[in-house]
Amino acid sequence: MTPILIEEGNIKSFEKLVTAEMEKAMTHFEKELVGIRTGKAQIGMIEDIKVECYGGSVMRLRDVASLAAPDINMLTIQPWDKGIISDIERSINISHLGLTPIVDGDIIRLEIPRMTTSRRDELSKLVGQKIEASKIDIRNIRKDVQNFVKDAQKGKKISEDFEKRLQKTLQDLTDNFVNKIDTQGEKKKAELKAL
Repeated sequence: MTPILIEEGNIKSFEKLVTAEMEKAMTHFEKELVGIRTGKAQIGMIEDIKVECYGGSVMRLRDVASLAAPDINMLTIQPWDKGIISDIERSINISHLGLTPIVDGDIIRLEIPRMTTSRRDELSKLVGQKIEASKIDIRNIRKDVQNFVKDAQKGKKISEDFEKRLQKTLQDLTDNFVNKIDTQGEKKKAELKAL
C-alpha cells in the first residue's frame, strides 16, 4: 500500500485516497466473482484464458478472437486469424473451466452444461471463501491506514481530535465496502441457486 499523506483538517483527500485503495480490492473481488461459473454463459468466463500462439507468444483470448454468448448455455469464439484455432482449442482444454471446445469451421463453440446441485453447493462455498478473503483485504487496508494515522498523530502532524475523526471516517468506509462485498456475494449465491 502506498503511504498516505495526512494533513490536519483535510478529510476529503484522506477519504479519496482510502476509497481508491479499497476500490482496488473491490475490483479484484468483482473479477473473481465473474470467473465463477453460474451455469449461464458469460464471456467473462473465458476472456482472460491465456493462449500460446504465434511461436510462443502468450495472449489473452479476448485479444485474439471475437467472443459472444448467443445463448444462455453457449459461448462462441471466432478467431481473427484462422490459423490459431488449434492453439485456442488447446488453451481451453487445459483451462480450469472443464469445457470441451467444439470446432465448427472457423468458429469454436463451448456448450455450458447444466450444473448439478452438488456443484452449485461447491460454488456457493467458493463464493463464501471469496467474500471472506475480500473482507480480509479491506480490513488489512484499514489496519495499514490506521497505522499511518496513528504515526501522524504521534509525530504531532495531526491533532488527537482530527485523528478520531479520521478513524471514524475510516471505519465508515470499511463498513461501506464490507457491505458492498456482502451484497455482491449474496447476489452471486442467489444466481447459483436460481439456475
